[in-house]
Amino acid sequence: MKLGILINTDKHLCDALGIVKSALSKGHEVNIFNMDDGTRLLGNPAFTGLCRTKGVSMSFCDHSAKGLGISKEGIPQEVACGSQYNNALMVNGADRVIVL
Repeated sequence: MKLGILINTDKHLCDALGIVKSALSKGHEVNIFNMDDGTRLLGNPAFTGLCRTKGVSMSFCDHSAKGLGISKEGIPQEVACGSQYNNALMVNGADRVIVL
């Protein structure tokens, strides 16, 4: 199964990490897209480190990040800087989507 996780708030980091860990342990793929206040998590190495985990892909909305003054410095190259198009691709390719 492919799980999509749309993160639009920075209030559920532990939940996001736990969901990803659980999904991977069951053999699922995870695609994460951050937008709005969820782009604030991009400054947390525990969160962005997920991009280097087998079975996880990540992207974020550049427009949201710019609007909140989020620096792209330090964000791993594996995390795609994108747009709502990346969100649409995630939703289209996912069997299930969770919004946090």
